[in-house]
Amino acid sequence: MDAIRNAVANDFDAVNQLIIDELHSDVGLVESIGHYIVDAGGKRMRPILVLLSAMAHGYQGKQHIELAAVIEFIHTATLLHDDVVDISSLRRGRPTANAEWGNAPSVLVGDFIYSRAFQLLVRIGHMDIMQLTANTTNRIAEGEVLQLEMAGKPDTTESTYHQIIERKTAILFEAATRGGAILANSSEPECIRAGAYGHHLGMAFQLIDDVLDYRGDAATMGKNLGDDLAEGKPTLPLIFTMREGSQQQRDLVTHAISNKTAENLDQILTAVNETGALDYTEQQAIEHQSLALAALSELPANNYRTQMERLAVLAVKRDH
Repeated sequence: MDAIRNAVANDFDAVNQLIIDELHSDVGLVESIGHYIVDAGGKRMRPILVLLSAMAHGYQGKQHIELAAVIEFIHTATLLHDDVVDISSLRRGRPTANAEWGNAPSVLVGDFIYSRAFQLLVRIGHMDIMQLTANTTNRIAEGEVLQLEMAGKPDTTESTYHQIIERKTAILFEAATRGGAILANSSEPECIRAGAYGHHLGMAFQLIDDVLDYRGDAATMGKNLGDDLAEGKPTLPLIFTMREGSQQQRDLVTHAISNKTAENLDQILTAVNETGALDYTEQQAIEHQSLALAALSELPANNYRTQMERLAVLAVKRDH
């Protein structure tokens, strides 16, 4: 990630400064919670994608900095809301905002950050960007509700799982890369290809996230191993295990999802490994990685495109 950030170092610093500036509020609790989650040490992949995509498409202005902050604010707001919905206690290796301040302040500060993103969008003043971002946040909300609806349901299909991760994760990656191309006044086919890159990158990223929930360790992941299991989320490794495993393995996972419990985590870890569920999920991530790389093929060869290609590789080859 260091080499990728270095490609847009000055603009990346400007984005971080803008984020700090825009978190200002006369209400102290807003600033406290806002800074707490923004400063938590995330990769900032989504704003970096805005910068890389805009520059790869030849953008010369400065509004990509504001758009990058918008995308990060939307992501941050969803994290605050997600942690409340999921009753999560740990994120990025430290207590969640809701664990520190409670659910109500976390939800309301999430609303503040969402609305700050749209104030920035008004400042950008680009109708196509506004439409893209409005559609994106609407789809994210649908994804959150769909995931909530499917929690505790072991009969969730692989198709529904893909709908959830497309709306919860891939759609914001797509908005970041398509938005950068739109700012650069790229043609519609170029914008579509830019969006396709972001979409497939986001799908690969989330698929690997769901692999790491059963392959990583809590210290490295910065979250509780098996969190999704305890929340009754039927992710692809579990769906595959229920489909391909023995009757005992199927019953084990079905019970865990239905009852939203990670009490048999060790046995389930064994099951998802023995059935090949993690390899199956990882292979799907690799397929999306290939599609992401293919979407970049018509971009001019430059350092920004190189770093976008590198991101696609890193999305799959990571341990956290």
